[in-house]
This record gives sequence, C-alpha cells and structure tokens, in this order.
Amino acid sequence: MADSDSPGHPRLARSAGVFGLATITSRVLGLVRDQVLAFYFGAGDANDAFRIASRIPSLVRDLFAEGALSAAFVPTFARTLTLHGRERSWELASSVINALLIVTGLLVVGGMVFAEPLVRLFASEFTAVPGKFELTVSLTRIVFPFLTLVAVAAVLMGMLNSLGHFFVPALSPAMFNVAVIVMSLALIPLAPSIGLEPITIVALATVVGGIGQLVIQWPPLVKEGFRYRPVLNLRDEALHKVLLLMGPGTIGLAATQINVLVNSVLATGQGTGAVSWLDFAFRLMYLPIGLFGVSIAAAATPAISRMVAEQDFGRIRATLANALGLMMFLNLPATVGLILLAQPIVAVIFEHGEFTAADTQATAAALQLYALGLVGYSIVRIISPAFYALGRSRIPVAVSAGSVIVNVALNVALVNTMGYRGLALGTSITAILNASIQLLLLRREVQGLNGARLAASFARILVATAAMGLVTAAGHWQLLSIMPGDALTTQMLRLAITIFMALMTLAAMAQILRIREYGEARDLVIGRFKRLAR
Repeated sequence: MADSDSPGHPRLARSAGVFGLATITSRVLGLVRDQVLAFYFGAGDANDAFRIASRIPSLVRDLFAEGALSAAFVPTFARTLTLHGRERSWELASSVINALLIVTGLLVVGGMVFAEPLVRLFASEFTAVPGKFELTVSLTRIVFPFLTLVAVAAVLMGMLNSLGHFFVPALSPAMFNVAVIVMSLALIPLAPSIGLEPITIVALATVVGGIGQLVIQWPPLVKEGFRYRPVLNLRDEALHKVLLLMGPGTIGLAATQINVLVNSVLATGQGTGAVSWLDFAFRLMYLPIGLFGVSIAAAATPAISRMVAEQDFGRIRATLANALGLMMFLNLPATVGLILLAQPIVAVIFEHGEFTAADTQATAAALQLYALGLVGYSIVRIISPAFYALGRSRIPVAVSAGSVIVNVALNVALVNTMGYRGLALGTSITAILNASIQLLLLRREVQGLNGARLAASFARILVATAAMGLVTAAGHWQLLSIMPGDALTTQMLRLAITIFMALMTLAAMAQILRIREYGEARDLVIGRFKRLAR
C-alpha cells in the first residue's frame, strides 16, 4: 500500500520510537541487572532458587505489563476516552485499579501462605539439594507482593499509552532493574553481617522496584487530570468488559510465559544451573521483543482500538501491515545475529565473577534455540491485542491454549533426548505455530492484511538478512584469527566490530533492495537520538 493510503504509519513509527527509546533504557538496565546477578551468583543454587521463586510473580508481571491487562484495558479505556470523555475514563480506571487490588491482594496472601506446597509443585527436585528448597520457599514469600504492585502499574501504563504518553510508562520497568542493581551492589556484600542470605537482598529489591514503577507513572497521570478514587462500581459495563476480556485474554496472551514456566519446572530436573541457563538465554532473546515487538504493539494497540470504534477497517489493515513489516525488518536480522553470535554475546555480558565458561556455553546453546522463535513471539505481541480490540478474544484464547498443550508435549519429548536445550527448541517451535495460526485467523477477521505488500517486504528483508548473516559469520571467524585471545576487551572489540559490519551490510542491502521499512526504522532511530541530544 502506498504511503498515502496509510496516514497513521508515521505516527505509529514515532510512537513506537518513543516507546522503544524508553524500552532500550529499561532493557539495557535489565542486562546490567542480570550481569550483577551472574557476577554474584553465577548459575548456582541461589540463582536457581530465585528464578523459580520469582517465576510466578514474573509470569503475572509479563502478562499484566505486556499482555492480558493491556489487551483488555487499553481498547476499553481508549474507546471510553473517545466516546465519553476523560471524567468517565477516570472513573473506569479507578474501578479497574480497585478490582485488581482486591483480586491480586487475595492472590498475594494465598501465595505467601501456601508458598511451600507451591514450590513443591514447581520445583520438587530442589529437595535433593540441602537448603535449596527452603531458600526457594523463603524467597517466594518475599517477592509475591510484587504481583499487586505490577498489576496496578500496568493500569497506569495503559492509561498513559491511551493518552499518547509512551516514554514514561515504557521506562517504568527500569525502576525494578535500578532497585535490583543498586541494592545488590550496596547490600549483598553486607548481607552475611546482618544475617541474611545474599540472594534475599535481590528478592527485597524486587518489591522496592515494584513500588518504583508506580511512583514514576503517577505524576504524568495527575498532570493529565487523573484523580484516584476508592470506588468500585460493579454495575459499570465498561468494567465488566475489561474483566471479561481479561479472563480469556490472560489465556490468550499467556502462551509464551506459561511455556517458559513449564520450561522452568522441567529444567529443575536437569541439574544445577539449567534453570538459570534457560532464564539468562530467554532474557537475551527477549531483548529484541522488548525493544521492537512490544514497543510497536504498544503504539499500535490504542490506534487500532480507536479505528475499531470508528469502524475504519481500511486503516486497521494498513496499521497492522505496517506494524508487521516493521517487526520483520527489525527481528529477522536479530534472529540471525543471536544465532551466529550467541557465544560471544553471552561471554561478553555474563562471563564474570561466578559465571563460568561452561555456563557461557550452556547459555549460548539455549539462546540459539530460543532465537528461532523470536519472530513468532513478536508477531503474537502485535496481533493478539488486535483480536481483543475487535471483540474477538476467543480466537487467541483457543489458539494459545492449544499451543500450550503442544508445547508441553514437545518439551517432555525433547527434554528426554536433548536435555535442557530441548526445552528452548520446543518453546520456539510452539511460538512459530501459535503466531502462524493467529496470523491466518486475523487475516480472515479483517478481510486481508495487505498480503502482497507484506510478502514483497518479507522477501526483500529475507535477502538482506541472508547477506548480513554471511558477512557476520565470515567476519566473526576472520576476527578470531586476527584478534585471538579471551581478554574481555578483546572479546568486546571483536563483537563490536562484527555487529558494526552486520548493521552496515543490512543497511546497504536495505537501500539496494529499497526496503520500505528501513527508511521508517532509520528515521525513527535518528529522530530519537536527536531528541536525546536536545
């Protein structure tokens, strides 16, 4: 489709850029956080215990902040804002916040009381290691309140996105990372002297970070005129719609996170370190999703919701096609880069302190297999919210529920032949299957997705990515012979040069092939840095 036919595209790119800039900050801090944890705890028992303890609250965090709540609340809030104005929207937001306080409050109390059987359910293998099970139970009780904090923070994020604010809500997860980094560096060395396990500091920092996510988002909402009210109007039709969408929405968008939870459970039987290897690898793979898939989706979802309210299906198709095109241009090359450079990436980022070379090899192997599903994960992030905006929440629910069943079956089979690596491969296969089916069904719902344009873009992007991959592989091996050695500075320099060559090749091929998305991505990035400079 010509640009003229898609008037919302520049605005979408700008909104995604604002979101992406803040998300870059948060994700970089997330990497620093993981570096700190790897340095102090490696892939040992304490890190395994914390990963399992935080898995359930983290699952809910990912669903709320980047999934089910956004898919249910944002379309309803945006529609209310468009049709009924701000006062009515503030009332809806207060009701949703209060409903979540009640529901998640009960879940938190239940999780803390029943932490021991909960951990036994998910990590019974930990009982074989003295003290590991008990430590996991203790950490679980500490981190559970994070669930309520992040649920409310997700409502604030949805409100700000609907009001055209993308930077602050995208930056809010950074508060969690900052809390973990600062408290870990300051207090872990002191933990033994105050009678605490060092990993307990990380659990406490998680809760402090959740509070920070609320604090940073409140001022811009107040500036917009929002005033929280302790009311819960159970007869509010808009509230009913949010809650009804959230139920199936949780299932519909939960596939990836539930699959990761299944991986964690199965990984507990693969020996010390397997849980941490998979978690470190998944976080690295998820970086492009956080930077591109989630940011594009966060910008597109309110726009699509407004277009649904206006019954403008032509613009809906154009916006979805543009979002998918941008995602492919950004994440197909990222997939190839992660596969080819998994080992040096993991070594440079994590191989310090208690994190060994063996941990690097194990994490890199998982990263390569997780990366195979990167595009699938990103597609789901973009198109699943569209189903909810269209009032067709049952479709992603059914597809995702089926994908969870497929994933469990695949992982149980593959873990017996490939060990922990089979868990990463099974999850990626499931992600691609889930995305493919949802994409076909969404195409039917909106009477097409500008398929000819998407196919042409995909072909060009594939050629450019292949060229980039060849240069990356050849360049990396050549640099290993020119610049041998395992010193950190040498590894960093080799990796930086290789990535630079890859990006230059991708840019050159994009210009030669006239890839439309390249111009949008380039202008978006340059615009962000110009704003930073000012």
